[in-house]
Amino acid sequence: MSNHILRPCLRAVTTPLNATSFSTTASSAFTRLNRDRSKLRGVSALRRSPKKIALAAAKFPLPEPVKLEDHKDKLEVNPDHGLWGFFADKKALPTPLEDSEHGRAWTVEELRAKSWEDLHKLWWVCAKELNIMLTQRIERERLKPGEGAHEARRRAMQIKNTQRGIKHALTERYYAWQEAQAIAATDPDVDLSGDRPAYSPKDFEEETPDVSSTAPAQTPAPPMGKPTTL
Repeated sequence: MSNHILRPCLRAVTTPLNATSFSTTASSAFTRLNRDRSKLRGVSALRRSPKKIALAAAKFPLPEPVKLEDHKDKLEVNPDHGLWGFFADKKALPTPLEDSEHGRAWTVEELRAKSWEDLHKLWWVCAKELNIMLTQRIERERLKPGEGAHEARRRAMQIKNTQRGIKHALTERYYAWQEAQAIAATDPDVDLSGDRPAYSPKDFEEETPDVSSTAPAQTPAPPMGKPTTL
C-alpha cells in the first residue's frame, strides 16, 4: 500500500507547468486596457451614414462679406509710368490676331548699311519687345486662356533673328577694324600713338596735268577800235 501513495511533494512535481484551461473564453487578465481608437467606428458601409461629430457653435456672429467696390482703393496711376513699358497698349494680353500681325526680321544685308547709333537703338527696341512678350507669357500661364501661345512664339522668333543679325553685322565690323589696325601698324604714314595726326603722308606729290597738250589753241584778240556811230 505504501508503494501506491505519493507524497505531496511528488504530486507538485508531476503536475505539468504549461497546462491550459478547457474554456476558450479569454480571461480577464488578458483584456485590452486601451480603448478602440478607430476613427471609422460607427460609420456604416451599407447605409453610408456619417459619423456623428459634435460641432461647436461660436458665441460671436459670423462676419458679413464686404463689397469690393465699397472698399476699393482709388489710386491714380501715372499714365507715363515706366512699368507700362512691360505692357503693349497697357493691356495684359493681346489677341492672337494682334500677335500674328507682325513683319519679318531685319536681314544682315540691311543691317550692314546701318550706323552704330541705329543698330544700338534697334537692339534696345527688340529687347523692350521681348520684355513685353515675357510679361505676356507669364500672364498667359496665370490666366490660361488656351490661345495665343503659338502666335507669340513666332513673333518672338522674328525679334531674336533681328538681334542675331545685329550681332552678325557688328562682328563683321569688328573683324574689319582688326584687319585695318594690323595693316596700319605696318604703314609708315599712319601713327597710332595718338600724340600726332593719325595720317601724315611723307612722299606725296600733287600731279599737275599737262595743260599744253590738252588745252585748245587760242586766237589773238583783234585790236580795239573806235565805237561806230549811226
